[in-house]
Amino acid sequence: MTATLNACPAPAKLNLFLHVTGRRPDGYHLLQSAFQLIDRADSLDFAVRDDDQIVRANEVPGVPAESDLVVRAARLLREAAGKADLGASITVNKVLPMGGGLGGGSSDAATTLMALNHLWQTGFSRRKLMEIGLKLGADVPFFLFGRNAFAEGVGEALSPLETADYWYVVIEPGVSVPTPIIFSSPQLTRDTKAVRITDFPDATKQIASSFGKNDLEMVATRHFPEIAEAIQWLSRFGNARMTGSGACVFCAFEHEQQADEALKQLPSRWIGWKAKAMQEHPLAHLLQS
Repeated sequence: MTATLNACPAPAKLNLFLHVTGRRPDGYHLLQSAFQLIDRADSLDFAVRDDDQIVRANEVPGVPAESDLVVRAARLLREAAGKADLGASITVNKVLPMGGGLGGGSSDAATTLMALNHLWQTGFSRRKLMEIGLKLGADVPFFLFGRNAFAEGVGEALSPLETADYWYVVIEPGVSVPTPIIFSSPQLTRDTKAVRITDFPDATKQIASSFGKNDLEMVATRHFPEIAEAIQWLSRFGNARMTGSGACVFCAFEHEQQADEALKQLPSRWIGWKAKAMQEHPLAHLLQS
């Protein structure tokens, strides 16, 4: 009987704030951020194959299988295990927009590592999976961390973070933002003063509502005025800001009804939705400490 795991969630994340505090000699940017998991997610299906093929079983528009992070993640896991005969078929059901700053591709890769580590019985610890994930992108270790986090370094130095059980309204402004454009911009400030997680007297509410800013937002809104328009519109309901390097923008609400009322007024030119804050990754039970 073929070993399978179906409907494995790959949840989105929001950057409640994102500060660029410097730059390393190798060009990587030093960041500080608060990562918040939300219950909007892609969904992936996995089946172990009896040959050595790693196959993405469906088409994902704009993403060739060979360059897809889920295929690359599976191959890296197999390589780390030293078992060339491991195979898998992976179906990716996309919900999260690409180029949205929600971490969709990174989350898909992390879910792949978690699921195949379980199905292939490779037995790697959470820390080892995070090491493998970092080779795929700076956001991947967060999703493998398994819970909300305060992030430093290039995004890989993570500390557990308690966050408020807010509802979030997220707007997709209709543009896809290539991250390199933002980080390579001469307009990007790279000298925001570093903070400490202990600087937050009431981290659960302050981070989600009013703390800090997104240093990438100023650059992204200059390149993509659609983002600026979405932020301006959503700001009528609270402290709206961009997540990641864009393009999605969000605002926190204490009550679901408030989020629903905001969405009723959303202009038809945008896609918008609500999501609930999560404290833990839904597949965290698969992770070994």
